[in-house]
Amino acid sequence: MRTPGTKLPEQPALRTSRVRRWLGHLFREWTIESWGPITPATAKPEPSQWSDTRVTLAWIGHSTVLINFFGVTILTDPVLFPRVGIRLPGFTIGPKRLTAPALEFHQLPQIDVILLSHAHFDHLDLRTLRCFGESTRVITARATRDLLKGTRFSHLTELDWGQSKSLSTAAGEIEITAFPVKHWGARTQRDTYRGYNGYLIERSGRRIIFAGDTAMTENFAQLGRHGPIDVAIMSISAYNPWIQSHCTPEQAVEMANAAGARFVVPVHHQTFRLSFEPFREPIERFETALSKTPERIALRKIGQTFVLPL
Repeated sequence: MRTPGTKLPEQPALRTSRVRRWLGHLFREWTIESWGPITPATAKPEPSQWSDTRVTLAWIGHSTVLINFFGVTILTDPVLFPRVGIRLPGFTIGPKRLTAPALEFHQLPQIDVILLSHAHFDHLDLRTLRCFGESTRVITARATRDLLKGTRFSHLTELDWGQSKSLSTAAGEIEITAFPVKHWGARTQRDTYRGYNGYLIERSGRRIIFAGDTAMTENFAQLGRHGPIDVAIMSISAYNPWIQSHCTPEQAVEMANAAGARFVVPVHHQTFRLSFEPFREPIERFETALSKTPERIALRKIGQTFVLPL
C-alpha cells in the first residue's frame, strides 16, 4: 500500500513518451531557427596580445574556452561550426548556433592541449577536432578514444576519475586531473559505457576547474584539498527539463563556492538551444545568484576576455 502523500515512480512508458514530446518540440524549434541568421559574438578576443606571464581566459562559445595558462594554451570542448549533431554528407542533423563563435579556427593560436569532457555532440565535435594537427595533445574521458580515430592527433590520453596526467610543453609543465561529475557520456543509445569528466588544471601554483556538464553534486567540495581554486568554468543551462544531468545557475554557483573558487566563468548558454528555458534566463539567474559579489563573475558574454588578477 502506498503511504499517503508519497509519489509513485514514473512508469517507463510515460517517461519515454514525455522525452519524445520534449525532443519533438526541440526539433521544431531547430527547424524554425534554421531559417534565421547566426548572431555575431559581441566581442573578439585577441590572443596574440595576451601575456605568457598571466592567466587569461576567453569564452569562444558554448563550452569552448580558450585559456593561456602562463604560456600553455588550452582549449576546452572545441565546437566551432554552425551546427552540431549527426554529420551526413554535406550537412549536419542537429541544432544550429544562435551565436557565432568569437574566434574561427584560423584565428586561434597554436593549441597545446585540448580537454574533452564527454562524448556528446555539442562537446566532442569531430568536424572541429579534425581541423587540429598532430602536435596538439588531447585529454579525454574514459572509453572515448575510439571516437577520435578520424583525427590527426598522435598524443591522446584517456583519464578516469581521480587519474592525473602531467604534460610537458615548450612553456613548461601542466598537471590535469579528472574528477567525477553528475552527467552521462553516451553518444548513442548503446554506448553507455563511455566516461564523463570534470578537470582540474594546475600550473605554477594556480588552479582552474573545467566542470564540463554536471547536475548538482557534492564532489566539488573535495577539490579544495588540491589548494586554492582561482577560476571555475561552470555550465549553467539545459536544466529545463534535463535537471537530472544539468545544474541550474544557482547550483552552479553553489558548486563553485563549495570548491572555494575565487572567480566563476558561466558557459553552456547563449549558443545552442538544447532545452526549454528562455535564451537569457540562465545568465540572468546566474547574475542574481552572485548579486552580492558580482566581481566574481569573470565573463558574461561570448567573446569576452578575463585576465586573472595577480
